[in-house]
Amino acid sequence: MLKHHRKWNDCSQISSCLHAFSFRAWCPHLIMVKDGGCRHACTTCLLCLYSCCWSRSKKGMKTSKGDCAWFFFLFCVCLLTLTWLYLAIVTLNDFHILNEFLFHKLEWWFDWSVVMLSGTVTLVTYSSLLLVLALTLQLCHQPLKIHWLHKVLLILTVLIVVTAFVGMEIQWAEQWESARIALQATGPFLHIGAVVGVTLLAWPVADCFYRTSRSALGVLLLILYLGIVIALYLAPLGIDSPCLMEYNQLPPKPALFGHRGAPMLAPENTLMSFQKALNCGVRVLETDVLVSADGVPFIMHDEKLIRTTNVQELFPSQAHSNASSFSWSELQQLDAGSWFLQKYPFSTAQSFSSSEQAMVRAQKILSLNQLLGEAARHNVSVMFDLRPEEDPHYEHLVNVTVETILKSDIAPELILWLPKEFREQVKQQAPGFQQIYGRKRLNNETNELPYVNLPYQNLSSTEIRFARERGTRQ
Repeated sequence: MLKHHRKWNDCSQISSCLHAFSFRAWCPHLIMVKDGGCRHACTTCLLCLYSCCWSRSKKGMKTSKGDCAWFFFLFCVCLLTLTWLYLAIVTLNDFHILNEFLFHKLEWWFDWSVVMLSGTVTLVTYSSLLLVLALTLQLCHQPLKIHWLHKVLLILTVLIVVTAFVGMEIQWAEQWESARIALQATGPFLHIGAVVGVTLLAWPVADCFYRTSRSALGVLLLILYLGIVIALYLAPLGIDSPCLMEYNQLPPKPALFGHRGAPMLAPENTLMSFQKALNCGVRVLETDVLVSADGVPFIMHDEKLIRTTNVQELFPSQAHSNASSFSWSELQQLDAGSWFLQKYPFSTAQSFSSSEQAMVRAQKILSLNQLLGEAARHNVSVMFDLRPEEDPHYEHLVNVTVETILKSDIAPELILWLPKEFREQVKQQAPGFQQIYGRKRLNNETNELPYVNLPYQNLSSTEIRFARERGTRQ
């Protein structure tokens, strides 16, 4: 009986050994998870997502210095994509300018902000999830053997984002100043988010420090982390934000300008657009003026009619001609509203009722005289650019425009005259016009400019405060 019992025991041991060998052969990561102290099967899945490796051996699965370098690279890529996401959100306010620029190049309308945001969110999501995955594996004492496919995708992400930054520097450099101004408003909130993020990193950093047996790499990591923490806690001393201003120190609310009317609520530069702007309480209607072939000043931003009218349908042979080459009777035949429902330059167009859509389709090109009449009825000012400035007969355009204004019912003081050419001549013809300057005061000028029209990126908060105290209007 004892002999048979020993045989049975030996067979059980052999069976157990075979089972263990088979288990280790097919599921090496499960054994590794158990040996590492994290017994959840999901850790194995996370490890495989990060390393994409199903090796049957634990050889070479220890985190090396190269793996640490790739982890640091992943962390930098995540920060880079988040920075680009912030800049992309800032540019959305002016993205219609880029859409118009690309339309003039391609003659095909598309909201490229959708492409930019979708691509940016994809890159941010990928790099962030990969970073969270790496931190989770670090806490579970698992090796950070990132797969070559992730390495390629991370390098590709860096190239895409760097290309975007370079492209913005070349074509849209003023947005850097926009980002700086936006940081003044969002800085306190970004600082709170950064403090929370760095605090959450305290556990992984401490774990890595003690696991490296306080080696030079661990000490360097700890010093870097503590430096970031100290910088974050000292950052509020250097934040100058209107969010931190006392309520009684806030300046008066600035007057609203209707840039091309209300172009997000109705087709730009149409009567409907300007009426929408007036309903929003604007004090100035801002637009662009061209002069037709028979001498009628009319409202149009582009020098060609393709983007905002159906000129290709009615005048296909003249579709690419300048708008000023058309007579006023020809311009009145064009539909200046339907494009707003066909191209959807802004999402608000999709929410229009049937009556609003009918009103949009009824919009025509507006004459300057019609706009002046609308402004006079509501007692609001009008400011405009007279284009094209390179026209060899620009003086004639100025004279026709001034004559049209003087014959209208609007008060001269409601005209904010912006064109800089022949300004002295205009002052003599219409002394009541308010002269608007597109520059700051020059060094050799002794008098302050009463009105200036400058991009908001070109003025600091200090200059705006000084101009307000001196009575300069902007």
